[in-house]
This record gives sequence, structure tokens and C-alpha cells, in this order.
Amino acid sequence: MTQRVRAAVLDIVPLPYAQVTRDLATAYFHWFFLIQAAPFPEQLIEAAPATFLRRFLPDTGVAADAFAEYLRALRRPGTAHAMCEDYRAGASIDEVHQAEWADRRITCPLLVLWGEHSVVGTQYELLALWRDVALDVRGHALPCGHFLPEEVADQTLAQLLMFMDDSSGR
Repeated sequence: MTQRVRAAVLDIVPLPYAQVTRDLATAYFHWFFLIQAAPFPEQLIEAAPATFLRRFLPDTGVAADAFAEYLRALRRPGTAHAMCEDYRAGASIDEVHQAEWADRRITCPLLVLWGEHSVVGTQYELLALWRDVALDVRGHALPCGHFLPEEVADQTLAQLLMFMDDSSGR
């Protein structure tokens, strides 16, 4: 049996720091907060993890039990640091790698899903951006904001399963 490699991205802009607009920076200020040198953002997040999460998960349809799980995870030692390191990489080594790999493209099929009401969904032509970095791109908006799995879980799962099970060879 041949294993097919596929990838999916959910409400993500490729190379985000190169695509920043004023509206995106205002809505996603946390990108710039989380890239600050350790331990500054970690200390602030760990001092008020529920407040931090409520800033990003307000009225998004995230169920109380899901919020509780996010909070439980964020309270674990090292979680805030790991989260910040991911964002720090996006503003540092990821940009270096992108420059080194500028002539390369993602070759596996790529599913791009985004929220039609999300900031990136309303600010960017996501399929066009992803086609600049990948060869086989498909996808569309779902009726939600940024948190697809939390807001439209059944639709997100259905799209992912259909894409991952695609037997057309695409």
C-alpha cells in the first residue's frame, strides 16, 4: 500500500510577518507580544492565564469544556514558554528558512481551510498566497471565525476526512 502524504492548514497565512497589515497587527497583536524576549510574555501569561485565554476565545462558540481544557493546558509548567517559542520561531528562524527555500514548493496536496469571518479570511486571498508556496492547493472558507475545530467541528472534520481519504490520486 502506498502511503500518500497530505497536509492541511486551518486559518493560517503563509509567512505571516511578511503579510502584516495594520488590521492584522491590531487583531493579532499577540504575535508581536509573544515574540518578545523570555521570560516577559511568559510571566504575564502565567500570572493570568484565564484572562489571556478569554482575550482570544471570546464569543467564538468555544464550549466551556473546551475552554477549561485550554486553560488546564496553559497552566502546565512550560506551556506558555513553548507557545511563545513557536511565535518567536515564526519571526526569526522561519523567515531565514523561507529565504533559503524560496525556490522550493510544498509538493504534497495541501488543504487550506479558513473562517469566513476570521481576520485572515477577510483580509487575504488565502488560496493565492498558499499557491505561491505549494503546488497542489485546494480549500475554502467555513462559516466561522479563527477557531474552526471549536466553532464548526463537524464541518471541519468532514472536510479533513474527505481530503485525507481522497482516492482520486490528487
